[in-house]
Amino acid sequence: MRVKSINEGITETGTPDMKYYAFDWDDNILIMPTKIILKDEKDDEVGMSTEDFAEYRMKIGKEPFEYDGHNIVGFAENPFRYFSVEGDKQFIIDSLLGKPGPAWSDFVEAINNGSIFSIVTARGHTPEVMKESVYNMIISNHMGIDSNELLKNLEKFRDIEGIGKSSKKEMIREYLDMCRFYPVTYGKGSAVSPEEGKIKALNEFVGYVKRISKHIEKKAYLKNRISNNFVPTIGFSDDDLMNLEKVKSHFENEPDNIIKTISTAGGVKKPY
Repeated sequence: MRVKSINEGITETGTPDMKYYAFDWDDNILIMPTKIILKDEKDDEVGMSTEDFAEYRMKIGKEPFEYDGHNIVGFAENPFRYFSVEGDKQFIIDSLLGKPGPAWSDFVEAINNGSIFSIVTARGHTPEVMKESVYNMIISNHMGIDSNELLKNLEKFRDIEGIGKSSKKEMIREYLDMCRFYPVTYGKGSAVSPEEGKIKALNEFVGYVKRISKHIEKKAYLKNRISNNFVPTIGFSDDDLMNLEKVKSHFENEPDNIIKTISTAGGVKKPY
């Protein structure tokens, strides 16, 4: 069985930069057309965008409120139908129709550099479907993603690892297999309160990053690509301030914390 290469960004001097990424999906990477389904006082269904849901989610079902000309009284039956396995096919379509979110440029940077990233989302799709959507973006050079630039950087990692070339599609597939996809309500969990699921996913990703960064550091050192120790960092971006607060408070007191939280609330990217 072929050994897979370990990937992270490459600096201008050809050394690994130990920079990793973790992204929320909706209203962070992409502004998706997918809607959460609510009901009004007439029992009619009303679609709500994910951006608006981040603002209203603590009110839904607790008190009526006005939204888009309707008096919202609660969730419709199966309100997250398009955010679960049931909506897998639609997700692949919507991901190519979505508009760039505030973290899109970082997502493009991560892919073009061949960096390891994770998707940490409240959605409940199958991880393979989310991975397939990103593969489609890469193959189609979607909105600034450059598959040739990615391949060039993957070949640099393979040189460090001592692994030969492969076909373009195989290299992209292997790269995405090294990344991590965490739809935290897949099979379980609450789409209304996904904070704990995101913390669990990030805990797992932190451990994974520390293992693989140690591996690539050793490989690069043996090939004289680095002369000192590098500490990996993970930039985690999310548009939901409640998620960010929970994540930051969980990780910031750990002595070896490597997560840097980034807010994209209101479409503005800034440290949190």
